[in-house]
Amino acid sequence: SAYTTHQHREAVVGAMAVAAAAALAADPAGPPSAETLLDGVIALVPRSAVGAGLRRARDMLDYGDAATVAAVLGCGRRTSAHDTVPFALWSAARALGDYEKGFWVTSQVGGDVDTTCAIVGGVVASGKAGSPPAAWLEATEELPEWVPA
Repeated sequence: SAYTTHQHREAVVGAMAVAAAAALAADPAGPPSAETLLDGVIALVPRSAVGAGLRRARDMLDYGDAATVAAVLGCGRRTSAHDTVPFALWSAARALGDYEKGFWVTSQVGGDVDTTCAIVGGVVASGKAGSPPAAWLEATEELPEWVPA
């Protein structure tokens, strides 16, 4: 899906990693553990800078300070896949089942916040227990009539 707009190899691998994470998080049996999610993604992406970042993210799952993790992994300040995807999937893996937590942990570090939060939101929301808070959904605008239901 990334190739039409992002033809760089790392961007394509980043899109593969996000798609794999969303698919793994959507397990009907419930969300996987953070380790299982990242191990599954790592197994599905080719060797790359994104893959190396994901391996570092896996090793940092026990870190509680998102700013420290973002300082190591990146958070989109360089606007490249290897600078956004590993941190976003670290955050998503730690927030499976808790959309609001994932959003706030991700956004607090700055960087390319719209990209990292979109990745986290998409992965977390793909799981059964990962819906955005009801109050957030109620505050959204209605979709235009031309959008298919």
